[in-house]
Amino acid sequence: MNMLHLLLVSGGLFAALAMVWLAFAGPSPQKESARRLGQVRYRHSESAVDRVEAQMRKAVAARRPKMHQIAGSSSRVEALALRLHRTGKDWTLQQYLMVSGGLFVVVAGLVFLKSGAPILALVIGLFVGAGVPHVVVGHLVKKRTTQFIVKFPDAIELLVRGLRSGLPVSETLSIVATEVPGPVGEEFKLITERIKIGKTMEDALQDTANRLDMAEFSFFCITLAIQRETGGNLAETLANLSDVLRKRAQMKLKIRAMSSESKASAYIVGSLPFIVFGLIYWVNPLYLGKFFIDERLMVTGFGGMVWMSMGAFIMAKMVSFEI
Repeated sequence: MNMLHLLLVSGGLFAALAMVWLAFAGPSPQKESARRLGQVRYRHSESAVDRVEAQMRKAVAARRPKMHQIAGSSSRVEALALRLHRTGKDWTLQQYLMVSGGLFVVVAGLVFLKSGAPILALVIGLFVGAGVPHVVVGHLVKKRTTQFIVKFPDAIELLVRGLRSGLPVSETLSIVATEVPGPVGEEFKLITERIKIGKTMEDALQDTANRLDMAEFSFFCITLAIQRETGGNLAETLANLSDVLRKRAQMKLKIRAMSSESKASAYIVGSLPFIVFGLIYWVNPLYLGKFFIDERLMVTGFGGMVWMSMGAFIMAKMVSFEI
């Protein structure tokens, strides 16, 4: 009963801290006023450049996903299935759930047999069963996204050469699907297949943009939409977009190099307590054995992990930059 009370108090403190952070993490009134004034200026400007920028801002806002779901999905189950699809693997939702459940049963059983503490085994089993598959899928999604971003400017340049040679846009999309390897060719192949079965090019591109949820591909769709509304040389516009995407990738690499030292420090500081705990337990199991049987030490360890998680979250935000 005492342990239950301590867990409830710890959870209540953590929830209170989270609510305080959410309450004070909103946008400042000054920035919100400046943003609204900028929207009014762009909307009523007589300059063509300002009007095009206003259209782009509106299109980006329309494509922005809701906070509780992934763009292109209408429920959490559909969002998970979409996330599995973004890995490029033929994984199904049932396989993902079976792997998560299997990890939970195995890890929880091993911890219970080792420590004899059912609550600790349940917590660690849930953490591993839900966390490890999520991290693996996130790594694969990030890897495929990086491969797409690296090859996407080359695909746009291929589109530019096709347009300058007199080919229509739909034909150049088919060329990109066959000539560019990797995720770019796979996604453009899906676009051409949707166009062949009767979808418009705008709808096919928008479906892919919703599934990928990449700023680079959204820029590509916005560029095509604005060009259709305002006119102009599409080949030159796409050439400028390719140059912008390459400079964007270079800026990301520069920021990654500049923040690598801080990230390494954060990894070392975050992993050092667990490494020391594991080494001491390996050398002298009796010295730390009470952490698995004493309820007070278990609650203390849980509180320490909560505070460490908050510190790791703050450090991750400090070294994370959006381009």
